Amino acid sequence: MTFVRTKLLIESMQPGQVAEVRLKGKEPLTNVPRSVRDYGHDILSLKLEDPDQPADGVHRLILKKT
Repeated sequence: MTFVRTKLLIESMQPGQVAEVRLKGKEPLTNVPRSVRDYGHDILSLKLEDPDQPADGVHRLILKKT
């Protein structure tokens, strides 16, 4: 479901625009960045929101529509 929302966001963007998506949990953290790349867009960064959280905590994904 997280990628569906991300895909809708990307579709509403203009090429070159940058967006931030927050990801929580192992599955979205694995699938969303991979799917964004598969659709040909760029991942600018993917970082844990709070370094004190567990590895599967909330991450901030910064992407750029190509």
